Amino acid sequence: MIASELLSEVVPAVHKDDKAAEALNWMDVFKISHLPIVDNDEYIGLISEVDIFDMNKPEIPVLEHNLSLERPFVKNNQHIFEVVELASKLKLTAIPVLDENENYLGLITITDLAMEFAHLMSCESPGGIIVLEVKINDYSLSEIAQIVESNDTKILSMYVRTVKPAEGIEIALKVNKTDIASVIKTFERYSYKIISTYSENSELDAILKDRFDSFLKYLNI
Repeated sequence: MIASELLSEVVPAVHKDDKAAEALNWMDVFKISHLPIVDNDEYIGLISEVDIFDMNKPEIPVLEHNLSLERPFVKNNQHIFEVVELASKLKLTAIPVLDENENYLGLITITDLAMEFAHLMSCESPGGIIVLEVKINDYSLSEIAQIVESNDTKILSMYVRTVKPAEGIEIALKVNKTDIASVIKTFERYSYKIISTYSENSELDAILKDRFDSFLKYLNI
């Protein structure tokens, strides 16, 4: 998944001559805090609601405001992970996308980005979840996949995060079956530490919501 495939079809940019009040109105409508400033295909910069409130002159054009961000953007062929990295680093709610010649193509909203991540994590697919904790030096993706597949089960998605800096990681596996007893037993036989498992719909809803909330916290939204 690349940036050009995530462009919003409804959220507009603001023209350099548009008043700040109009930018605030669009931000309120689409529940975002940033909008690109453009002049036809030229991307000038990104204005935030904080920039507007700080100057407190909503009647003047957006281009006359002091922009707190230094023209952030991603290229149309950059991967979704790079989009997330920029959004997280700068706490963006809208990410401008430019082509190879730096012409403005559109923007990606943080909501669209989060929804696409939910899709990438196979949140809508039925199945079970197994959460493991392993030491970094013991982590082997090939072994984990072999354990799962030896029980006639497939990994749909995987979430990895550090739980103990330079020591341990937590691995959440989403698999394509709700009956995961045999997979759990195999992990136990291989001496894996199982933090938790989820196989009922209500439990799955809870863990997927937790992962989605963790993603939003990661983006500082």
